[in-house]
Amino acid sequence: MTRQEIERRFRRARLSYGHGTHDAREEAAWLVSRIKNRQRLAALVERRIRERIPLAYLLNEAWLGQHRFYVDERVIVPRSFVAELLRDRLRPWIHRPVKRALDLCTGSGCLAVLLAKAFPNSRIDASDISSGALQVAKENVRRYRLGRRVRLVKSDLFKRLKGQRYDLIVANPPYVTAAAMKRLPKEYRHEPHSALAAGRDGLKFIRKILREAPKHLAAGGLLMCEVGAARHALERAYPTLPFVWPETSEPRSCVFILQHQDLPDGPALTEGVACRL
Repeated sequence: MTRQEIERRFRRARLSYGHGTHDAREEAAWLVSRIKNRQRLAALVERRIRERIPLAYLLNEAWLGQHRFYVDERVIVPRSFVAELLRDRLRPWIHRPVKRALDLCTGSGCLAVLLAKAFPNSRIDASDISSGALQVAKENVRRYRLGRRVRLVKSDLFKRLKGQRYDLIVANPPYVTAAAMKRLPKEYRHEPHSALAAGRDGLKFIRKILREAPKHLAAGGLLMCEVGAARHALERAYPTLPFVWPETSEPRSCVFILQHQDLPDGPALTEGVACRL
C-alpha cells in the first residue's frame, strides 16, 4: 500500500485531523515513514478509518517541533503552541535566569521536558491530577534523562504545591466549552474528557489558575497559559488584566502572558460584572 493509496482512502473516509497532522496527505506520509511492515501498515490504516483513533495513539508517538514523545489514550496528544514560544526561551519576556519552573496540567510531560531543555540550569515541577497522565509523563522524562531535574507531582492544580514559588509557570489546562465538547469529532473523543472539558465558558480552570498563580510566582515571575478558543471569553471576564498575546502559528493567538505584578492577589482579582457566568 503506497502513500498515495493511503491518502486516497483517508480522504474518502473524511477523517478529522489535528493530532500532529493537518490533512490526509500529511497523515499518510507520517504513517508510511514509521511502518515498513505491509501487513501492519494495512491493519493500522483499517483501524484509523474504522475506529477514528488518532494516528498518534496508534503509533504511540507525538512530535512538538523536533522532539518526539510517547503518548497513549491516558493523555491528550501534545499540540501546545507554548512549545513554539519555548524555542526562543521566551525572549523577550524572560529577563532573568529561570531557576524554578512549573508545568501545570502537564499531561504527557512534553512541556516539562521542553522547559528543562530551554532552561538547562532550572528545576521543573510537573503536576497533573491524573495518575495515568503522570505515568506517561514519567516515561517521557525517563526517555530524555531528566529525572534529576523534573519532579512529577499529583496535584489538582496548585493544591499539592503549597509554599512553592516559581520564576515561571506554564499551563495548558482544559479550555473546551460544554457546547464545543458536544460537537467534537470522534477522533477527539478518544482523548481524556477531563483533559479537555472546562465548563460552560471554557474558563473553569483558567479562573482558578489566575486566582492562585500570584501565591506561587516569585517576585518578577511570569505566568504563561494556553486558552484556545476561550480567549474572547477570558478578555471579557477580566477586562482590566493586561494580557499579552505572543504571536504563534495560530493566527488567533491563544497563549497569554502575565507578569507577577500584573496579577492582583486573591479577592483583588475580580471579573467584569457583566461577564460573570
